[in-house]
Amino acid sequence: MIKRLLSAVLAVVSLIIITGCGGNSQETIKIGVAGPLTGNQSKMGADVLNGVKLAVDQWNARGGVLGKKIEIIQRDDEAKEQTAKTVALELINANVVGIIGHFNSGCTLPASENYFHSGIPMITPSATNPYVTERKDEKTGQTYWNVFRVCGRDDVQGERAARYVMEKIKAQRIAVVHDKTAYGQGLADYFKTAVEKAGNSEHIVYYGGFSQQEKNFKPYLTTIQEKNPEVIFFGGMYDQGGLFAIQMHDMGIKAVLVSGDGVIDPEFLKTAGPSAEGSILTFAELLPFASDVYEKFPTVKKFNEEYKAKYGQPGPYSIYSYDAANILIDSIQKANSTEGKKIADAIRNNEHECSLGKIKFNEKGDIDGSFYVIWEVKNGEFKFVEK
Repeated sequence: MIKRLLSAVLAVVSLIIITGCGGNSQETIKIGVAGPLTGNQSKMGADVLNGVKLAVDQWNARGGVLGKKIEIIQRDDEAKEQTAKTVALELINANVVGIIGHFNSGCTLPASENYFHSGIPMITPSATNPYVTERKDEKTGQTYWNVFRVCGRDDVQGERAARYVMEKIKAQRIAVVHDKTAYGQGLADYFKTAVEKAGNSEHIVYYGGFSQQEKNFKPYLTTIQEKNPEVIFFGGMYDQGGLFAIQMHDMGIKAVLVSGDGVIDPEFLKTAGPSAEGSILTFAELLPFASDVYEKFPTVKKFNEEYKAKYGQPGPYSIYSYDAANILIDSIQKANSTEGKKIADAIRNNEHECSLGKIKFNEKGDIDGSFYVIWEVKNGEFKFVEK
């Protein structure tokens, strides 16, 4: 009688422990999504999250993966390095089997270290700093086998922008500014290096940075104006980029504003208005909200229609997070496992059919093939210029 009573008590206690310690993970397959869901870049974070939601909803409507429904565990890293580290630990403790994110390079770099040491694969839709996929573990010398991205790299992006500035604009005097982040400064530095490698170091007449929270750029622009540049390269995000363009215009600076993927967002156009006209930006040829996107990429139409029905206008990286989620989930299915290394091997060893086209990853976790083309703001829209 005592043995039976003890067994019953132990069974109840075990059930309580399982339920209280994430027993739900046995019922669902959890995927983490991390990005800036609050603050100045919250729009970008929502773009990424909604892209993942759309993919997960479609998989769950078909029955999920490995016989289980997929559950999204979302976390706000606030676009801050230290918060990203905390978020990574929270997602690891939540027993996620893979990560979509982070959005910013400055958050992806520290967070990915935690995912690597926990054996969790991650696919960032947007972190472009080359170091994201170039690292080796300091203790073991092992490469970061778990890290992938479906976007390009800033060394390629910076070089593409520099080539256009030198060959097409034929600029002789160039100012370079950045927001001191891993992304913004990294992109600015790669642009500057590309100009200098072309034997034109004397063409850089100004180089400087400011806080990611800065809103008054007139002190910097006053100094830049004295240098009389033909081009100002801006390494940063759309929220500051729009204000920077307005203040350039208000001060009568005629230089062409050149920037990267962090600025090519409808919010930049809304903020800058007419001051955005003539800006040159680098991004992939597939820009989801470009006016001629369906002519070049018919596969995007279905994504855009379904995304708009649920979340409104997609952002530049919505489709990239959507494809990243599909690649991760499909790789879980191909691996027939939720074990991190097996999922990562399935990601790396297969060609993935996506809305973006066919995606194949190299050994580093970067996509094969070229990525960046030139866009220009014309009549309040982003218009394709050249590959």
